[in-house]
Amino acid sequence: MEDLIIAAQGIQKTYDTGKVEVHALRGVDLYVKRGEMVAIMGPSGCGKTTLLNCLSGLDEIDAGQVLIDRQVLHDLPDDERSDYRARKMGFVFQLYNLLPVLSAVENVEMPLLVSGVKAVEARKRSIDMLDRVGLADRVHNQPAELSGGQRQRVTIARALVNDPAIVWADEPTGDLDSETAQEIVDLMVELNRTNTQTFVLVTHSQEVGDQAHRIVRMRDGRIVDDGAGPGSGSGPRSIEPSTEQTETAT
Repeated sequence: MEDLIIAAQGIQKTYDTGKVEVHALRGVDLYVKRGEMVAIMGPSGCGKTTLLNCLSGLDEIDAGQVLIDRQVLHDLPDDERSDYRARKMGFVFQLYNLLPVLSAVENVEMPLLVSGVKAVEARKRSIDMLDRVGLADRVHNQPAELSGGQRQRVTIARALVNDPAIVWADEPTGDLDSETAQEIVDLMVELNRTNTQTFVLVTHSQEVGDQAHRIVRMRDGRIVDDGAGPGSGSGPRSIEPSTEQTETAT
């Protein structure tokens, strides 16, 4: 049986602006294996970022079900869901979301400190992770003292320092020049390969998509091609949540 880490079934999401309803997701099914790197692509407004936010639990869903490692994510209360994200997930955003008054190492160690890791251990792990992404000589620099590529490396280090099962990346190269973008993609590919962590990337860049194991293409709130190919067994299936985790969530 496939070792699925993400199983989304019938996901629907509608935004009501008061004047018009926007059907952002229209019954999306998506299955991702553990250790896969998947790129979600499509035109602006097709629902890529909404899907990423719903899969990761940042946004609520209106219908359907999302299982992360067989945990029914949206059954969890808000505080438990936040704790689950902190332990199991890492996030990389286009605009970095770094705190400008903190140094690189202080930004990276924040998720560890929030998770209750002791300060000495958090600092050691953060320095080690910055070294892994090529910033051993920039640990004490603030974001304003770093280039765009270096800031994104700090963001990646922060996303990975908790050793998450899944890394979600929303346009991780969108604010970078082509050469720096390729460096960031190469880094993510290497980390995916060596850590066997699952990466789900939202991107407009075909060059970025080509580095993933498969490309999922969206249009008008639906997946029109899941990139799995014929004979892959990627069609609808029943994924049962684990009994233990379901009981914990209720």
